Amino acid sequence: MSSSRPFTFDRVVRILITVALVVGLVWFVNILKNVLLPFCLACLIAYILDPILEFNCRLLHLKGRVIATFVTLFEVTVISGILCYIFVPSVIDETHQLAQMLRDYSSDTNTSVPLIPERLHDYIRNNVNLDRLIDALEGEHFDTIIDKSTTFISESIDFVLHVLEWFLTFVYVIFVLIDYKRLMKGFRLLVPPKLRPIAYKVGDDIKNSMNRYFRGQALIAFCAAIFYCIGFSIIGLPLAIVLGIVVGILYLIPYFQYITLIPVALICLISSMSGEVAFWPELGKCLLVYVVSQSICDYILTPKIMGKALGLNPAIILLSLSVWGTLLGLIGMIIALPLTTLLLAYYEEYIINRGDEPQSEKQAVENTFNDITNSHPLK
Repeated sequence: MSSSRPFTFDRVVRILITVALVVGLVWFVNILKNVLLPFCLACLIAYILDPILEFNCRLLHLKGRVIATFVTLFEVTVISGILCYIFVPSVIDETHQLAQMLRDYSSDTNTSVPLIPERLHDYIRNNVNLDRLIDALEGEHFDTIIDKSTTFISESIDFVLHVLEWFLTFVYVIFVLIDYKRLMKGFRLLVPPKLRPIAYKVGDDIKNSMNRYFRGQALIAFCAAIFYCIGFSIIGLPLAIVLGIVVGILYLIPYFQYITLIPVALICLISSMSGEVAFWPELGKCLLVYVVSQSICDYILTPKIMGKALGLNPAIILLSLSVWGTLLGLIGMIIALPLTTLLLAYYEEYIINRGDEPQSEKQAVENTFNDITNSHPLK
């Protein structure tokens, strides 16, 4: 075995310089985070839209990506506009319906709900400004808000700069989509030649894992949003469209869709205050929507779209969500599972020495390794 390299003066200086460069790079990125954020967001949008752009190129028999880029952006804009035209009026009506329920509750002092004691009713009426909440839901002071906002915007240079930064995001998306493949090749060439074999292998594995998990999970989340919107609309729950969309967005993060049970229960409680529906039957209908939608997503769509499960213990899933969420925020929680699976696979393949193990233990570890890595190619 070769001995470790001694810590000579030259090596110590190199290590200190490397550490100083890393710290300086982190400090520099932190200063420019407001400028880099639109570019990073544009890269994420381009990554999501690239399959649609490739489909348009094949469908229209286009060799370049310029026309396909504008066609893709036009399609996304039209689809978004149609969805807003269909659902926004319904959301507004449901919001006004919820505001009317709150008005009836605040005006009728004799209203009682079996689940809430009278003391809690009195506390809500005395300490919660229901009129302000109703005005916010109905938008009665919308003109006043617009006037104040206009005055503030006209006097705020920072706001204008932020608007320009976010306008750049749209421009970034256009240019990133046009040169997406060239930019990806350019990023690969930035890696030093000595590190390219391992860096390219890790990068390709991450790309394959992310392509399979993220895009597949996004498709399942979209279907889940449709199921929940339809289910909540059928049972007549206020804000059905909004809640369904929120559930679909949270579906990108494992187990987080169940957080919406809290606002759903609150809306059921508000609906029961009007006296038209009872709390428990209404909540039972909502739970039935959850059971049916989750069963379709977990037992039909997920096996068809995602293949086999990731093979991770629920405790490991929650731990990975906490760790990656702390490091990278919401994006980290979305990509936590494929990255954790990939790290576990590399740990099994490169760190654990399987050559010294008995044959039976080695076979057992290989079976576990195959279960962990079945969601992405490593070879």
